Amino acid sequence: MFVPELRPWRSARPHVVRIAGAVRPRLARAAAAAKPRVARLARAGKPQVARLMRPKTWQYTAGAATAGLALAAGVVTAAGPWDSSGQRTAERDRAAAMDRPGGTDHGGTSGTPGRPRPAPSAAPVLTGLGGVSKVRSAPDGKALANALAPLLEDPALGPRPAAAVVDVTSGRRLYGTGSDAALTPASTTKIATAVAALSAMGADHRITTRAALEPDTKEVVLVGGGDPTLTAHENDGGWASLRTLAAETAGDLAERGVREVTLSYDTTLYAGDEKHPIGVNPNLALVSPLMADEGRTDDSTRGPVTRVPDPAADAARTFGDLLKSHGIKTTSPGPSKATTRAKTLATVSSPPLSALVERMLTNSDNDIAEALARQTALAAGDRADFAGADRAVSAQLRELGLPLKGAAFKDGSGLNRAGRLTADLLAALLAKAADPDRPELRPALTGLPVAGFTGTLTSRYTDGAAGVVRAKTGTLTGVNTLAGTLVDQDGRLLAFAFMANDTTNPEAAQKALDRAATTLAECGCR
Repeated sequence: MFVPELRPWRSARPHVVRIAGAVRPRLARAAAAAKPRVARLARAGKPQVARLMRPKTWQYTAGAATAGLALAAGVVTAAGPWDSSGQRTAERDRAAAMDRPGGTDHGGTSGTPGRPRPAPSAAPVLTGLGGVSKVRSAPDGKALANALAPLLEDPALGPRPAAAVVDVTSGRRLYGTGSDAALTPASTTKIATAVAALSAMGADHRITTRAALEPDTKEVVLVGGGDPTLTAHENDGGWASLRTLAAETAGDLAERGVREVTLSYDTTLYAGDEKHPIGVNPNLALVSPLMADEGRTDDSTRGPVTRVPDPAADAARTFGDLLKSHGIKTTSPGPSKATTRAKTLATVSSPPLSALVERMLTNSDNDIAEALARQTALAAGDRADFAGADRAVSAQLRELGLPLKGAAFKDGSGLNRAGRLTADLLAALLAKAADPDRPELRPALTGLPVAGFTGTLTSRYTDGAAGVVRAKTGTLTGVNTLAGTLVDQDGRLLAFAFMANDTTNPEAAQKALDRAATTLAECGCR
């Protein structure tokens, strides 16, 4: 099988401090050079502020993430801001590392082999988002068909590729071919998981891990809350820290005069089989409500790697070692269940759900995806297993009025080949995430990888729409999909979904999908 594939300041601070120290001289020079341009942009945009703040301004709210990206592309080497997902930091770092402009043309030679062509400048993008001038109407469907149809006939995309393009401002589908066909979506499934989880729990929801003391037995129970980003690394990066939990637990025990405990761990929050239908696989650990660093056997934070056989037991052993370092002697941990009489000693909570969603989408993180599917089931009062998660995700999307005909959610990550989605549904999910009446869904857009800069699109679009396309990839053997957003040459924000099944050359299929997205970004299509 071939499966290639943070928000608060507190989460981003360590990264920003480290990077700022390294590039401060360059930032100073770039800031001086960019100052006149920034001043002109500020003067030009000032009259629009009142209009931008209107609650019904679809174009602005719907494309906030895309506008931020495109504007940052013009002045990203001169100023932040940086967010916890590291996306703007990544754009700046990559452009500097490659010693070439990224986004708007800053004087480099456009079209040089191996370099991305310049993205549309800030002015047209702002135009498309209700900014500095009048936006042209949506692209013409016939013109879109003329531009995209020949590209979708590429044999690399298999016998029956599907596509859908939606105008985010109006929600109207502009183009579709086979868009109602239920196909294997691979990792684009994560878009559905993200929207369902955000809708069910809200962007500010946090997942808590706790340590509890059974009062009569001196048993300390490490209770898994389902946080897939819990870390035991010395540098926690702003994620919930098992080290912090151990230190606070040891402190509370010491105050109680307890120096020796029986250690247990509780994984009863989830039900059913922990093993994904694909079996043991380096792309994800067992689906457990208790794990540290996703059960990885090295210091990596993303990508395939061998996982520990029992993530919960491994996390409990690490917790026990940390307690011992604080003077608390423990037994070897075993499974148990915290009773209602257990007293909470300490807790640690994940960053907001928005940050988890962004990390999941940017890195195509399967462990986070499966955890969020189960959290959605818990929020719905359903059984937290694969089937319950599938029911809960479907129900949540149905409540949002999304087109679910033919859809089958078999997991949260898209690793299960039995999963089915349509191009219509993928495009509709993205448009719904841009709805100004549903701001809690916005992380489903802001977490999308940025072409040529971040996540699973880092090495793609080097000769195309780098910095303009934001999209989730999907890759399994014989499956290649791409779904995301972009701004076309007229400044119109579009959502798109391209799906190909029965492909035989993953590299050729990937390039064909990228050509389609690049063509859409370059198209006025009238």
